[in-house]
Amino acid sequence: MNYNVYYFIDEFNKNEIEKLSSKISLIYRNYDKKCDSNELKKLVLHCKNNKRKVYISNNLKAAIKYNFNGLYIPSFNKSLSFQNIVKDNFEILGSAHNIMELKIKEKQGCSTIFLSPIFKNNKKKKYLDIIKANLLKNLTSNKIVLLGGINFKTFKRSKMCAPSGIAAISWVKKNGPSINTGPF
Repeated sequence: MNYNVYYFIDEFNKNEIEKLSSKISLIYRNYDKKCDSNELKKLVLHCKNNKRKVYISNNLKAAIKYNFNGLYIPSFNKSLSFQNIVKDNFEILGSAHNIMELKIKEKQGCSTIFLSPIFKNNKKKKYLDIIKANLLKNLTSNKIVLLGGINFKTFKRSKMCAPSGIAAISWVKKNGPSINTGPF
């Protein structure tokens, strides 16, 4: 079984991106500042030239205008206005923490749903762990990606969910060039 690895970024940093395996997909999410059109153009162009998928969080207009591979809809976005997007090879990703958010992501047209947080981490006190993640996974036919608390130890445990992918920030940043993006 092949799986995907996703890495969240908040700016276009060519040097940082080039250190990663080209099989790692990027999700640009920056909620602190207004999107800089030049930065978005450079990011997409760089990713396309290096055959890397790139998504933008919570900004459908920019996703289409700058030709991102798709859109990432965070769990806090409950809008159903994403259902009827007509664009070839455009993928909608979304994140969920519970069954209610999982069902909203399905209604939003997400083909891949990030379950989060899976493991204990410094940012969240509550987490799903393997049993709850598997219960949620069994409630959908969508692809599932595990997010939150992924590290070398938990990466091995995540295999018990048979996800289609994992998403991380600090672990990918630290181990990006060496992360095995082959079969689980």
